[in-house]
Formats: sequence, C-alpha cells, structure tokens
Amino acid sequence: MDDDTPYRLSLRVRGRVQGVGYRAFVRKQARALGLRGWVRNEQDGSVSVVVEGARSELVALRKLCDEGPPFARVDQVEAIWDDPTGEFPGFDIRLDGR
Repeated sequence: MDDDTPYRLSLRVRGRVQGVGYRAFVRKQARALGLRGWVRNEQDGSVSVVVEGARSELVALRKLCDEGPPFARVDQVEAIWDDPTGEFPGFDIRLDGR
C-alpha cells in the first residue's frame, strides 16, 4: 500500500461511543486530515465511519478512532480497506442508522 494512493477505510467502533461526542470528534479529526466521508451512530450502540483519502491520513485517523474523545471508551474497532469511490464531497455526520 502506497502512502499517497487513495483508499477507502470502513470502521465499526464499539464501546461507549454514543452520547460522548464521538461523532463530532471523528468529524473534526477527519477534516483536519483532509479526508472525505461520513460518521454515524448505529442502532446497536456502535459508530460507523466510512472515509477516503491517502493511506497515511487514514492510518492516522484509525489511531485516533482507537482512542476517541475523553469520555469515550473504545472496546473494539473493525476495519475494512477497499478501493475508493470518490463519492464524498467532504466529511459529515450522517443521521443515525436507526
């Protein structure tokens, strides 16, 4: 994997990640890294993140997602790497997947 080649990273984050500012944290970090995609709460209490950009920035965001904001507790992060689609104009919080 080349650091500058664009990739798509899909994450499913489990733990205490809803009601603690996790989505806003991810949006802020992703935008600061110049990434595009979205983050949303899921019905099962997890948070989903779909993000595209350079591998090095995606790796940096993944590490930040492992920690989360101060009141979060991240128990598990599932990650899937894929080819990018280029469909995202920016990075946003999406409506809950409920």
